[in-house]
Amino acid sequence: MKTLTLRRPDDWHLHLRDGAMLRGVVADSARHFARAIIMPNLVPPVVTTGDAEAYRARILDALPEGSRFQPLMTLYLTEHTAADDVAAGKASGLITAVKLYPAGATTNSHGGVRDLNKVMPVLERMAEIGLPLCVHGEVTTAEVDIFDREAVFIDTVLDPLRRRLPELKVTMEHVTTKDGIDYIEGAERNLAGSITTHHLIINRNAILVGGIRPHYYCLPVAKRELHRQALRKAATSGNDRFFLGTDSAPHVDPLKECACGCAGIYTSINTMSCLAHVFEEEDALDRLEAFASRNGPAWYGLPVNEETITLTRRAEPVTFPEKIETGAGPVTVFDPMFPIHWEVEANHG
Repeated sequence: MKTLTLRRPDDWHLHLRDGAMLRGVVADSARHFARAIIMPNLVPPVVTTGDAEAYRARILDALPEGSRFQPLMTLYLTEHTAADDVAAGKASGLITAVKLYPAGATTNSHGGVRDLNKVMPVLERMAEIGLPLCVHGEVTTAEVDIFDREAVFIDTVLDPLRRRLPELKVTMEHVTTKDGIDYIEGAERNLAGSITTHHLIINRNAILVGGIRPHYYCLPVAKRELHRQALRKAATSGNDRFFLGTDSAPHVDPLKECACGCAGIYTSINTMSCLAHVFEEEDALDRLEAFASRNGPAWYGLPVNEETITLTRRAEPVTFPEKIETGAGPVTVFDPMFPIHWEVEANHG
């Protein structure tokens, strides 16, 4: 039997939704993670500090009794966002980052940014006060192939923005391409990237080979195998520019298994077991703590968690539920398509 103890991890990109779904999924994240950056793309979205304060209260109310899980709140950037409100949220300690969704890029992003020039006053203030911008790094123009949208975003949106505002701290979320990895590694400063569990495991074949499999459909969509390999190399390298952001995104099965299914993969329940498998395959178990527990806090200026978790490698495969039941309906759990032998065995105070 092999065991691995590491500082309790954080999730730097998490969807908890709201209402019955929030109450149905939040315990899965709180079980293994100490903190998480909470995505603001609700209906309606979290666009003001007041919205974020109210949403945080609903999250805390939904947590299991005794949980010390900390939701780190973000604001949904719109062309009407007020720079003073953003600055006040940062000063209060409530707001950890602001999220840029190009309009139409993903779930509930129709109210996102269409003209970056209209949000420059907010971005300039963020650069002044050191508030990170989290970006969904894809263009949404119809003529760009969906598999090229991240690379085109880097060339046409992100790089010009960073040249214009070099002091702005940018997190390129859920990186899915070698282009993104190379761009982050080539930046001198003020750029990092989160990587999801599922993008380390699946490529686009998982969605398309042998029939359409909607529970592997996410945005950004999984890419070619060469991109998956680049992600694995970066995640397991120990490079402090890369850290875990699961982008765990629950949708009820009827909204996934339909003619126009929602994008999102639910991984909160088995992320740490899947990551241990990946890092073991890459002979990098000694770097899992950096990726899951250390690099993110360093980037966001927060202390590393004092608590630890222990993972144990079992001789027999560990089982996870195929689905979880929530008050909103059933949600399918990510299936990595291979046996998982690592189990989160203990949490230590």
